Amino acid sequence: MKGGKPDRVPVAPDFSNMIPCKLTGKPFWDIYYHENPPLWEAYINAAKYYGIDGWFTYGQLNYTYPVNIPERYDVISKTADRLTVRHTYETPKGELSEIKVYPSDNPPTIVEKLIKDLKDDFDKFVYLLQTPVRYDAEVFERQKKSLGESGIMCVCAIAPGLHSLVDYFDGGLEAMTYALYDYPELFEELIEIYHKRSVKECEMAIDAGTDSILTGGSGSITLASPELWRRFSLPTIKAVTHMCREAGVISGIHSCGIEMCMVETCANETELDYINPLEVAPMGDCTLKEAREKAGNRLCLMGNLNTTQVMLYGTPDLVRLESLKAILDAGRDGAFVLSTGDQCGRDTPEENLRAMVETVKEFGRYPLDIGRIEDEIARLSKVVNV
Repeated sequence: MKGGKPDRVPVAPDFSNMIPCKLTGKPFWDIYYHENPPLWEAYINAAKYYGIDGWFTYGQLNYTYPVNIPERYDVISKTADRLTVRHTYETPKGELSEIKVYPSDNPPTIVEKLIKDLKDDFDKFVYLLQTPVRYDAEVFERQKKSLGESGIMCVCAIAPGLHSLVDYFDGGLEAMTYALYDYPELFEELIEIYHKRSVKECEMAIDAGTDSILTGGSGSITLASPELWRRFSLPTIKAVTHMCREAGVISGIHSCGIEMCMVETCANETELDYINPLEVAPMGDCTLKEAREKAGNRLCLMGNLNTTQVMLYGTPDLVRLESLKAILDAGRDGAFVLSTGDQCGRDTPEENLRAMVETVKEFGRYPLDIGRIEDEIARLSKVVNV
C-alpha cells in the first residue's frame, strides 16, 4: 500500500460483513445489534479461516464529545426472521429517532431515518456530528492485539458528501437531494461540520497508533456526481491524506461504484496511498489496466474481481483466471492488492474465496514469472470458455 513490492501479491477479498457473520452460525442480529461477537471479531476469525491478508476497517476509538447525547433502544417487534428496533437520540433541542430492521440472515436496514425535514431537524442533528474532544483506546488496543500480524489496522475518517449523509435522511437520496437545493446554506454547514469532525478523528487515530486511515466512502460519486464529490469530499481527502503523509501513516479510499475519475484526481491532487474497490461494469466503471495507466505508480490499486458473476456464481477456475489477469493488469511491479469489488455476497462459495488465496501463493511471488502466468491464463481460458 506504500507503493513498494512485497514478497508476494497480497490478497484481501472484500467480505467485511456477510461472510464473517455467516461463519459465526448465529442470527445476524447477534453480531449487529447485540455485538455477540462484535463484527470486528467475526471478521478477524473469517480472515484467519480463509488465510487472507486482513483488511481490518473497524479500528474503534471511543470518542468523547462536548455534549453527551443519551441514547435509547426500544425493541418494536421480534419474529423468527427479523428484529425491529427504534433508536432514539435525546438531544438538547429535542429527540431524533430511526427504525432499523435486523434480519436473521442479512445485515440491517434502516427503514425510518433520522432527518424528516432538514430545516426542522437541523439544530437537533448537528449534535450527532460533534467534533470529539478525547478518545479511549481500550477497545482499539484489544483489536490490535487480536489482529496481530494478520492484517492492516484501519481507522475510518470518512469524507463528507451525499454518500456520508444519505443514511440520515428519511426518503433516502431523493429527499437528501431536495434538501441540498432547498436549503443549500444548511447543507454546506453540515459539510463543514462533518469535515472538522473527520479531520479531528484522523488526528486522534494517528495519535493512537493506527497503521492506516480509511477515508472516502461508499458510493462517493455514484450517489452524487464528480462535481459534487470535488466540492464536498475532495477538500477533506486532501487534508486527511496530507496529515497521514506527514505522520508516516498509510491513507486509503474505499468508494464502490463509479470511481475512475477519482483514481486520476487522487493520483494527481492528493497524497493518497491506495484506492479500492475499482469495480468493473455494471457495478462501477473501472478496469485495472486503465486504472494503472491513469494512476501510474502513484497509487496502490486494490481490486477488483466481480462479486457476482465471478465470486458468487463463478467456478474456482474462473476465479483463478480473473485473479491472474488482475495481477498482470495492475500488479507487475507491486503496489497492488488482489481483492474483489464491493462486498462479496453472503453465499459466495468457500472454494472461490480460497481460489484467490491459492492463486497468489502459486503465481504471485515477486519477481513475477510473467510467461508462466500467461500460459496459465491461456489454459484456464479454454477451461472456462472465455
